[in-house]
Amino acid sequence: MPDLFTPLRLGPLELPNRVLDAPLTRCRADAEHVPTPLMAEYYAQRATAGLLIAEATIVAEGHVAFGGREPGIYNQAQIEGWRPVTEAVHRAGGRIVLQIWHGGRACHSLLGGRQPVEPSPIAIQGDEIHTPEGKKPYEVPRELRDDELPGIVQAFATAARHAMAAGFDGVEIHAANGYLLDQFLRDGTNRRGGPYGGPIENRARLLLEVIEAVTAETPLTGVCLSPLNSYNDIADSDPVALISWLAEHLNHRGLAYLHLMRADLLGRQQGDVLTPVRQRFSGVLIGNMGYSPEEAAEAVAGGAVDAVAFGRAFLANPDLPRRIALGAPLQEPDPATFYSQGAEGYTDYPALPA
Repeated sequence: MPDLFTPLRLGPLELPNRVLDAPLTRCRADAEHVPTPLMAEYYAQRATAGLLIAEATIVAEGHVAFGGREPGIYNQAQIEGWRPVTEAVHRAGGRIVLQIWHGGRACHSLLGGRQPVEPSPIAIQGDEIHTPEGKKPYEVPRELRDDELPGIVQAFATAARHAMAAGFDGVEIHAANGYLLDQFLRDGTNRRGGPYGGPIENRARLLLEVIEAVTAETPLTGVCLSPLNSYNDIADSDPVALISWLAEHLNHRGLAYLHLMRADLLGRQQGDVLTPVRQRFSGVLIGNMGYSPEEAAEAVAGGAVDAVAFGRAFLANPDLPRRIALGAPLQEPDPATFYSQGAEGYTDYPALPA
């Protein structure tokens, strides 16, 4: 019976434990979306994770969705900026993949200089985005034409190739949380007709094309999905049917793992998505959202998931695997510093004494 400290094979990697570091946007890149030395320190501090999944990283210039300080991976300066991060993690004995991401309609022209794009021209409602001119409503996105979608696929493939040049061990495709690939998957945001709209198999077409292109560029590819999460004003009329179809059709696609966010961050949609995925997906399944160390241990031991990705807990506890192993108390993160620019609330959380 496996536990959180049983090694796990993930593609070409042997993970020493099943306590993974979930991707969390922290806004510590510079204004040109180039990773900074502070980011190398942050990730190296957390290198005892079974796997580090680095934060959502922009695949295409001009599509900025999170206030302007997210990292990118679409030019040479960003590749060079990421290289010290991966080198620091590897020196510390860690393994790290890069989550690659297109924000779609969650972007804003005041951040990236371009009108946001989406499968259908439906703006995010009920929220505002931080811009250089203060908080602004989300803009009505431009509907992508079918003949533009190969360019989206190529942007993800190029990002994966750049990630390998920067020294990452692989990539995770971000198809969750109401960003572009998720917008195509869910019928609340995908109202288009044609080959990329309508039934699930059409709405999933773009994601499957991205997976095919990305797996050709990297030895390790994962996918992150969040069928219940309503973040960024997104929903699907039948999320269990959606994830059930996806879980079955992601088999034999060359994926190293499926990273599943099991709940809705905002509590609007309910349902069991873990069970149908476990029944249909034959690869490594990583659970995420709301796991305590105790529940994570039970989920792995019982076979519900193969590993668990921790977000907030890893944010405030750089030595999280050791703390879990010792039963030590966990530090609480400071939300006021989640998206600030400095070391406070980022690299200053102490590890346990040796």
